Amino acid sequence: MEKNEITILGAGLIGTLMAIYLKKQGLGVTVYDKRPDKRKTLVDEGGRSINMALSHRGWKSLEQVGLKDKVLPLAIPMFGRKVHDEHGGTAFISYGKEDQAIYSISRGKFNQLLAEEAERLGAEIRFEHKFLDVNFENQEIIFETKEGKLKQTVPVIIGADGAYSALRTAMQKQIRFNYRQEYISHGYKELTIPPTAEGEFAMDPNALHIWPRGKFMLIALPNPDQSFTCTLFLPFEGTKVCFEKINDEFDLEQVFRSYFDDAYHLMPDLKKEYFKNPTSALINVECYPWVKGHSLLLGDASHAMVPFYGQGMNCGFEDCFVLNQLIEKYGLNSWDLVFEKFQKKRKPDTDAICQLAMENFIEMRDSVADPKFIIRKKIEAKLHELYPKEWIPLYSMVTFSDMGYAEAYAQGKLQEAIMDKVMADPLITENWDKLDYLDIIDKMETAKAV
Repeated sequence: MEKNEITILGAGLIGTLMAIYLKKQGLGVTVYDKRPDKRKTLVDEGGRSINMALSHRGWKSLEQVGLKDKVLPLAIPMFGRKVHDEHGGTAFISYGKEDQAIYSISRGKFNQLLAEEAERLGAEIRFEHKFLDVNFENQEIIFETKEGKLKQTVPVIIGADGAYSALRTAMQKQIRFNYRQEYISHGYKELTIPPTAEGEFAMDPNALHIWPRGKFMLIALPNPDQSFTCTLFLPFEGTKVCFEKINDEFDLEQVFRSYFDDAYHLMPDLKKEYFKNPTSALINVECYPWVKGHSLLLGDASHAMVPFYGQGMNCGFEDCFVLNQLIEKYGLNSWDLVFEKFQKKRKPDTDAICQLAMENFIEMRDSVADPKFIIRKKIEAKLHELYPKEWIPLYSMVTFSDMGYAEAYAQGKLQEAIMDKVMADPLITENWDKLDYLDIIDKMETAKAV
């Protein structure tokens, strides 16, 4: 195997995008995946994927390799959240300025596009190759295939094999590897709102729809075929409404008629899909180091996060972007240096976005239903409009900029403390548009200087 041959584990979104970056650097790339090639099988993947929300960091990474125009037709812009109350009323909360949107995109078609682009550039993707083990001293890797075990010595390994990474498991057997995983109390189940009888969207297609109900929620994202992919987030057990207590169609109907009635009337296949689709868990993973010899963990393999900030894929794509920048800076023969610089640069940012994703879960299921939350967002939007450099809402810093996640998190905490004081005014609901906005900015600048 040549010196400039890179082995990538995992042919998902991050693995295939990284293969494209590396091919454009002139490197040889082989991608291994334990799953069969979905393009050649009729495997039904329904019920296993939350739609992705593509935002600035993801688009920037795709643009770098010339893929933005190919991806755009697969994506639908969502300009804000449409919050559904229990009586069927809705309120719209924009994500940012008028033209700012996050984009709903289906994982399967997106992944196929990236895989085909990687192959077009000369990367080889070998499916049905299950990673078994690696000897980090001599970079010998062992796969299980249909034909039996395959041993290979490979110069560089990149593990983009997801939240349950086999390469990370191999690293955990090494000394001094820090690892922490946390399953949240909630799981999720994928459902569908199909197009109307006329073939139209059943709801506004340019919004992310949320039914926040305190300890649980339903969300829906649009698809190009005029359907919506819905995700139901419930506790597994222990509360009045949880997966454990939905045992039959009657239980399911009671929950939906009570809490999501407007959605219920748009979901003719609800009962069939609910009992057919799996209930999946949500995990947060943090580990360090990400490097062992010439092997590196990338994307969810090093920092899997819960999906409540819509940044898992965007953060993984930014990993690819940053790694590529370091390769350009230090060359193709300095993997020790490149990998070391990469993990030191990215670790504080990925820790920050994992924490933000956890915190945003509470905001999505609880706060967005609170009328004061909508006022709070209006005040922040007004501050940003009047003082665009001094006050950037946290969501905008994370979603519509490439500011480091750690810096955005720190600035967001300062803003949160100031906004908590503003919102403590008992008359804020009546007087929010008469606030002294310059005084709020002065307090922000003072807090930054401390």
